[in-house]
This record gives sequence, C-alpha cells and structure tokens, in this order.
Amino acid sequence: MSAPVSPERVLPTLNADGSRHRIRPRLYSGRYWRARRAAAYALMALFVALPLLRMNGKPLVLLDVPGRQFVLFGRTFLPTDGMLLMLLLLVIFVGVVLVSALLGRAWCGWACPQTVYMEFLFRPIERLFEGRREDQLRLDKKGLSRRRLAKNVVFALISVALGNLFLSYFVGVDALLHWLGRSPLEHPGPFLVMAVTAVLVFCDFAYFREQMCTVACPYARLQSVLLDERSLLVGYDQRRGEPRSKGKARPGHGDCIDCAACVVACPTGIDIRQGLQLECIACTQCVDACDSIMDKIGKPRGLIRYGSQASLERGLERRVLRPRAVAYALLFAVMIGLLFTFGRRGAEVDITVLRGIGAPYQLSAGLVQNQIRFKLQNRTDAAQRYTIELVEPGALRLVAPGSPLRVAAGSQVETSLFVLAPPESFVGGARAVRFRVTDERGHSYFQDYKLLGPKSGGLR
Repeated sequence: MSAPVSPERVLPTLNADGSRHRIRPRLYSGRYWRARRAAAYALMALFVALPLLRMNGKPLVLLDVPGRQFVLFGRTFLPTDGMLLMLLLLVIFVGVVLVSALLGRAWCGWACPQTVYMEFLFRPIERLFEGRREDQLRLDKKGLSRRRLAKNVVFALISVALGNLFLSYFVGVDALLHWLGRSPLEHPGPFLVMAVTAVLVFCDFAYFREQMCTVACPYARLQSVLLDERSLLVGYDQRRGEPRSKGKARPGHGDCIDCAACVVACPTGIDIRQGLQLECIACTQCVDACDSIMDKIGKPRGLIRYGSQASLERGLERRVLRPRAVAYALLFAVMIGLLFTFGRRGAEVDITVLRGIGAPYQLSAGLVQNQIRFKLQNRTDAAQRYTIELVEPGALRLVAPGSPLRVAAGSQVETSLFVLAPPESFVGGARAVRFRVTDERGHSYFQDYKLLGPKSGGLR
C-alpha cells in the first residue's frame, strides 16, 4: 500500500508523501556571502576566545553551575543576584524584539550559531568531500559511500572539539586542559556533558540541519508578532519580476526568467518568490544567486533584495523610525540603564540578618536578649575575615562568639549572635540598631535591624 500524498504544500524538508527531502543548496559566492563569511569567521573566533580571555583576574565568561556562580566580563554573579539576572534576561529578550523590528531575521541569517557553523564550517567540509550540489544528489541515490563516511568522521571530530569548547564555558579552560590529559573515569560527570554535547552537535549538523530552523526553532513562528510591514526582510520584487519568462528575458515580461537559481540556493528549500515564509532565515543566498543571473542577462540587480514588505509590494519607502521601533528602543535603553545601575551598586559582601528561632526575645538578668542569625556571603575572590560590631551601641551590648568570622571566597557562612539591651530602650516594643561589618582590608558595610522587646518599656 503506497503512502498517502498531500494535495497541498508541505514543509520544504518533506516530500509530498511525508518522506525526508534533503536540501542540497548550490553555493553562489556573491557579495552578501562574502560579508557573511567574514562575520561568521569572526564569531567562530570569538566563541573560541571567550573562555581564554580574562578581565579583572577572572575569566571573561564562566558559567559555573555546580558552584552556583556566573562570571560575566570580570564580574561574579551569585544566586542572590536574582534582580540582575532577571534584568539581563529582559535585556536579551527586548534586544531580540528590537533587532527583529528593525532588521527582521538578521540574527538568523548572520549570527545564529546554527547558520554560522552549518554554512561556513560543515557545508564547506561537505563540499570538499562530496563535491558540488549535483555530485551530492548522486551520492544521495547511492547511499553510504567512502567519501560520505570520511566526511562523517571529520564531522564527528569537529563535534568532539566543539563539545569540549562548550564544556570550557562551564568548568574553565584550566580544568578542561587538566582533564584532557586524564582518564574520563576520573571526571565522569564533565565527560558525559561533553559527550552528550558532541553527539547533539553531530546529529544537528550531519542529519537535522535545516530542520532545526524550520521545525524545532520557535523564533520563526514569532515573526507575525515581531515583524511589521516596515521591518527589513529579504524579498522578491513581484512588480518588477512578473510575469515571468522562461529561460531568457522577453519583451512584455518581467525580469524573472524562472531559472530557479534562488530556489536551489536556499538552505531551507523555499521559493522566495512566494512571499514571506516562516522558513526564510534571511541568509541572502537567494539575493546572491539572483544577482548573478541578472548580471548574465544584462538586467539590474535587486530583483530579490533587502527591503520591507511595504516597499516590495507597494513601492513605499522604508521607515526606520516608527512607533513600534521607537517604543522597543526606549524600553531597551531603560533595561540597559537599570542593569548598569543595579550592577554598579553590588557590594563585595552580602549581609542577611534574620531573627533567631524560637521566642522573639528573652528576659535575662534584667536585660532584653535578642538572638540573631547573621549570614555573610563573600563575593570576592579571596578568603576574608569579617568583624561584626554595633554602630553607636550606647547601653546595648553585642555578644558575637564567631566574630571575626572567616568566609572562604565565594562562600556563605552563618553565625549566631546576641544583643543585650535594657528594657527602657524600647519604644513601642522595638529598638532600631545598625550593624557594621568590616573586612580585613578595612572596607565597612552596614545593615539596619530592628530589635524586639517589651512594649511598655519595662519588664512585664
């Protein structure tokens, strides 16, 4: 029994009967491709360099999940930095929305790791082993061959290298180099992370490929919300191209000669002449392909080009400054300002003062006794000794058995202390005090607290 055939258009990665349609794009090395190649190599170099670079004596980027701390641009972020992490995520989200409103899917075509590594690392290696598009299509019919097997071996080695590079973002370069010279049995957890990452990278670039963009990635499905008719996109000028002539330009026809160069060049397998589609990643391969054909038939370039939906369909000028873009830009600026404001206020020690477990206060020898739990989080890169004192104690007395308190770098320590106060010092059952925490470098930090006591100002 034959498989049912869909009467309508299906995904470009599927045939009408539901089987996989493998995309083998033809390379057109035009001006946009050369610019994207330069950007891709720069991004690859940056990805390799980030774990190696240091700032303020710290890695530029280190995502230490087991240690529960992130290092970004020389600044250490701890779990207590919830506000900063939330602002950072908001900045990224609003930034994506702003870029989409202004430049469409420029991220997908120019900077997304999926596109960068697929088009400028894995596909060039594939062409080196298997030849051009026509040779690859013949190999698809033959099945596995020695050339394809050799290509997959190289893909696997690159995937392992990328897996180790990915791991270095979480453990640091020093730890990674140490582990590379030892047996995986000595560090099974990190080795498993690397191995899983390598397998995922290999499966992605050797098999799933454009399906990551057309099926798995949710970004394309948000285009209807993020884009408007003035957003920048790659499109076909239907007013200039239609009606099409077949094979060569003819009087009374448009400039499109229906050569399908834009279709065979597309890495996601779409026909850009059918309008804006969620599978389009704005990689401009169709632009380079069409420009090369226009050069051959003596027509001006730009039949497929960057533009907006309004400019391509109705000839309207593209406006960068419009309400949506201005609103996104202002929101992005506010988020950036808040991030830097809160980031610059961060102290080198986090102080948390909590009431002791049990009764809010006790009466002992004519004094009101408050038990307090004092937590100190050392945010510096060196162990510190912290001295805890009362500011202007007056008749109050602090009993701090653990002071000075030693706290290792990046660690948190809790200690109990007691404040003894005469009953008459309380007004309405409360007494405000201020603690001073001084590290061994002489830096002082202050924390306000409210003691509890009898409301009458005397013993009950």
